[in-house]
Amino acid sequence: MSQKKTLPKPVWYKNTYFWIAAILFVLGVIGLPFIGGDDAIRDPGQKLEGNLFVLYFGAAAIMLLNGYLSHRQTVQQYEEEIGGSNA
Repeated sequence: MSQKKTLPKPVWYKNTYFWIAAILFVLGVIGLPFIGGDDAIRDPGQKLEGNLFVLYFGAAAIMLLNGYLSHRQTVQQYEEEIGGSNA
């Protein structure tokens, strides 16, 4: 009597890693020396470091990679489950 719930097709914009990567990228752009500089993105109480925008761009790249890998895995699982239920 119980029916298996159908899985929704995975879409990239529902993956939080991509959203975090976008936010970190925007913060990196704001932190560029000719836009806002380090003072615009430095946390209160954070020790003074130069070129914080580089760290934000690096973090954005890592989160983008995480999002890609996570989404690829989700799509693979979706295809396996949909393929297995049609057989």
